[in-house]
Amino acid sequence: MKKFICFVLCLLCLSSGIGVGAISEENDADDLNEPLLPTVAAVLGQPLDIKAKSVILLEPKTGTVLYEDNPDEVLPPASITKIMSLLLTMEALDRGDLTLETVLTASEHACSMGGSQIWLEPGESMTVDDLLKATAIASANDATVVFAEAVAGSEEGFVAMMNERADQLGMHHTHFVNATGLDAEGHVSTAHDVALMSAELLRHPLIKNYTTVWMDSLRDGKSELVNTNKLVRFYEGTTGLKTGTTSGAGYCLSASACRGDLELVAVVMGGETSNDRFNGAKKLLDYGFANFSLASLDAQLDADAVLPVTGGVQKQVRLCAPETLSLLMKKNSTEKVERNVVLPKSVRAPIQKGDQVGTVELSVGGEVVGEIPIQAAESVEEMNYAVALGWMLRGLLSN
Repeated sequence: MKKFICFVLCLLCLSSGIGVGAISEENDADDLNEPLLPTVAAVLGQPLDIKAKSVILLEPKTGTVLYEDNPDEVLPPASITKIMSLLLTMEALDRGDLTLETVLTASEHACSMGGSQIWLEPGESMTVDDLLKATAIASANDATVVFAEAVAGSEEGFVAMMNERADQLGMHHTHFVNATGLDAEGHVSTAHDVALMSAELLRHPLIKNYTTVWMDSLRDGKSELVNTNKLVRFYEGTTGLKTGTTSGAGYCLSASACRGDLELVAVVMGGETSNDRFNGAKKLLDYGFANFSLASLDAQLDADAVLPVTGGVQKQVRLCAPETLSLLMKKNSTEKVERNVVLPKSVRAPIQKGDQVGTVELSVGGEVVGEIPIQAAESVEEMNYAVALGWMLRGLLSN
């Protein structure tokens, strides 16, 4: 009966021209097959014509903001809230609190969410794997609350975890009231904050097994899922991430895409139409991929580099710099990366292998843009009375 009532309501809304956003968290099937606007030249520094209240483009590895327009306006986030819900679920999987095979059971509360859902019945059970499909692909509110209750015992407890994690990530303008993103007083975020939690979620490679899927199914094929993010189908390199639609928030999107070594996060909030957000995100991503590249730079330290040692059993220690630095570079830039080795005149024993003894500064245009640590490639023991006596005894015995 519940399915039939929702079906009738949807038909009435569509036939009368009323947007379904007022009663449904997601209802974008009407435009999922409509192609995106063609790619246009995106000149560095040129304003982008994006029809939305707030936008931002972020490179997640370095945290560099490549483009922004009103990124800190506090707005309802709709279902992009689920990025945080999915992040906490991924972290529960990492801790071993859940596995993909864990079976979870829907409560009365989870099944009462309304809006976008997979129509879970109270007492119905699904694996974490299937519930992730429902949440990430179809933006199912009921599946999201099942996760909330499994991770924290209740949605209220889960929301407290969401807000605590937001604070840890520096999301200073965000406050969550629920796990789903359904409109609620005080449930707010910003494009910048959404970009921060999106970047954190992308640190979990498993999520892309779900956010990159265009179509799937549940219940042995009886329930079909179509991704609410049509960039998955129409934009090269899309890796996710989450749409959001309510009457209060308008049309929102956190879109991620990767080409080569460069991954980007584009957030669009407060679009007037569904295509505003998709075309806006595409413009942001096109801008990023056209103008920037990500370079993995090493220290280029000499293979025979050494540093004098005082008070040690040997006079010098071999050096190494095994780490690399991801550096965002402007394409077609004539500026070169310069390296400056910064080391003390000597280092005092004892020294442990891996100890940092200096840095290689990387500069572009005279500005230091990053550092790579220089480490001791070996341990050097301190020269003391016991060590010296041991050497003397070994010398006597060998003679």
